[in-house]
Amino acid sequence: VGFKNLIGGKRTAIRTISAIEQNPKYSKFSDALGQYKKKIEGELGKDCQDIINMIKNEGMKSLKESEGKAFFLKMIGDYYRYMAESASGDQLAHARDGALEHYKQAETISGELQACNPIKLGLALNFSVFYYEVMQDNKQACQLAETALQDAMAKIDEVDEETFRDAKSIIELLKENLTLWKEEEGGDGAIEDL
Repeated sequence: VGFKNLIGGKRTAIRTISAIEQNPKYSKFSDALGQYKKKIEGELGKDCQDIINMIKNEGMKSLKESEGKAFFLKMIGDYYRYMAESASGDQLAHARDGALEHYKQAETISGELQACNPIKLGLALNFSVFYYEVMQDNKQACQLAETALQDAMAKIDEVDEETFRDAKSIIELLKENLTLWKEEEGGDGAIEDL
């Protein structure tokens, strides 16, 4: 949670400045806004890389079980994705490649987990968002989210109450994303409810 709070404020600030930059009313401040955004982007990139290094050097060392490994690999992928959201050039390539590599590793390891496992579902959610936002691959994003959603829906009646509660919120986010992404493609965005 601490890492998320550190990074979340900077991501929000970058998005807010980007929105302000689009407003012609503030064009006279474009240089100052651009400089400030660049500063925050630099801090975000450094913070994300520090977190990634910490997870790799400390968090991943003693893990034996698949669930823990998948969790931390997904987390590394997430922080690379956060870097990629506002990066350009070589830094974008580094962040994009890092996210893709770690999400794929997490996906391979999470194959051992149940379809409704919250870590597996969270990975599918975040990996599909990565494909949509960073890779700009709507088709792959939809395919990944749809597969996870179908697999989870097929097994949802077999899980205990706690897993159901955890899985349900992630399933709802997967559905929301799929609905939006499919509507953008001009298709029917309706997704079946639980």
